[in-house]
Amino acid sequence: MDALTLTLLLVGGGFVLRAADQRQRIALLSRYLGRYQIEKLMERLNEGYVRALGETDPQRQQQVWSLHSATEQQLAQQFRRFSEEFGQAEALQTRVNLNPLPHAHRWLPAALAPGFDLRDLMRVHALGIERAVNNEGALDARTRARTLLAELYLMQHSCHWFCRSHSVASARLQARHQSRHGELLDAVAPATRDAYRAVVGR
Repeated sequence: MDALTLTLLLVGGGFVLRAADQRQRIALLSRYLGRYQIEKLMERLNEGYVRALGETDPQRQQQVWSLHSATEQQLAQQFRRFSEEFGQAEALQTRVNLNPLPHAHRWLPAALAPGFDLRDLMRVHALGIERAVNNEGALDARTRARTLLAELYLMQHSCHWFCRSHSVASARLQARHQSRHGELLDAVAPATRDAYRAVVGR
């Protein structure tokens, strides 16, 4: 077997393994998220916040904020329950492999297979969303809304990173919300940012 053929076989095998791994990750996350209405609540809140942020009349803007308080609480509660349930998944299934080799965390020593556990990251996001909803930072309405949206977008980025890759997650973030990953880290609460970086190591 010549070198070119061997290379093509290795590349093709890696592609097949990576695709299978992605399908398993998507199925795992969907199984847990499917029990909740988190995505639907996020869409409702996003639309309402964008509308409120576009209002020039402060009184009208406050009315729009008030309309979504129940959605905020429901979203925070559902995501906390999801995080608790997802925390019961097996560690090998929730590990995000930062080594370019597929399944490296399964057959290489930890030092050669850097990564993190998505369960830990979901706990970070659950706390961040809850703090923003409860306005623990005593922020004004506009800043609070932007912070909560950043918390939600960063959580969504983490889910896409787990299912696909960091680059795909960042591309989707840019396409859907015209935001960069670094911008979200700057926009979330400092406690979320510090805890996020402690988990992912970047």
